[in-house]
Amino acid sequence: MPLTLLPLTAEQFPLWMKRSIAEYVADLVATGVTPDKAENEAERTMADAFPSAQPTETNTVFVLEHQELGDVGYLWIGHDTSGDPTSWWVWDIVVDAEHRGLGFGKQAMQLAEDYSKSHGARTLGLNVFGFNHVARGLYESLGFETTSVKMRKTL
Repeated sequence: MPLTLLPLTAEQFPLWMKRSIAEYVADLVATGVTPDKAENEAERTMADAFPSAQPTETNTVFVLEHQELGDVGYLWIGHDTSGDPTSWWVWDIVVDAEHRGLGFGKQAMQLAEDYSKSHGARTLGLNVFGFNHVARGLYESLGFETTSVKMRKTL
């Protein structure tokens, strides 16, 4: 069954923002950032992305909707920070744990490509945390190329 992208409603947005901040904080902490710094970074990122605390046409959030299963995750997509309106970015994509491994991540990324192209994008970028091997494999299988690598060794 294919997924569809449903724009997050104004009523859903505050709860999504809270969830997204918590998930971003957890990812940052997993990379070695202190919880306080992670919280500050996540809140600053959201305030910069959504200054009016609502999505826009060029920075929006979608529910990943499955006809039978309902909401299986979300996609946050929009312009990147380069100032080039043809450069788009997948800011966040989450398939809920109970729905992983069913091809929804791949479908969601294909929908992200279609959506960004329909809005004038010529490129689509993203960041993947180094510990997320499954996501990295997915992105590589879809033709994404590594443009930067950040490394660290725990001593």
